Amino acid sequence: DKLAAKVVRFNNEKEKWMAVIGVLNGKPYEIFTGKAEDSFYLPTYVNDGWVIKNRDDDDMARYDFQYMDKDGYRVTIEGLSRSFNKEFWNYAKLISGTLRHGMPILQLVELIQSLHLDSEQINTWKNGVVRALKKFIPDGTTAAKKSCPECDDPEGLIYKEGCLMCK
Repeated sequence: DKLAAKVVRFNNEKEKWMAVIGVLNGKPYEIFTGKAEDSFYLPTYVNDGWVIKNRDDDDMARYDFQYMDKDGYRVTIEGLSRSFNKEFWNYAKLISGTLRHGMPILQLVELIQSLHLDSEQINTWKNGVVRALKKFIPDGTTAAKKSCPECDDPEGLIYKEGCLMCK
């Protein structure tokens, strides 16, 4: 009913994007994402909060976002699910379902990267989702099927803080 959440902001070309990632046991469990201008206002100091699942009057699930402001007050933004473009919301639901069922984060990132989507905007969104989820790949994870371009070590590339680096 209530999950810790990380807020990840990123730029795709000149557009500002945001992802709210619900975290369970230190791993991504669900993701809400889209253009920052299409979403709710969130102060730049907010990097953490909670995703809260509620029911509306019609017993439909509604996801809210809550964070602690600088004065220690909880600020709740209702309707996280309505805050982003519906197309992004639907893709995010699919990704969230995959996360909930335990697909390893590296394989999910590789799966999302391999998607061939028609719209430039949805491809831009896809790149941002990949960037946001890479932050959760455990440090030291070896990149699959990628050798280091500098030293040619076939197992030389590892993830550190979401980035590929030569070990």
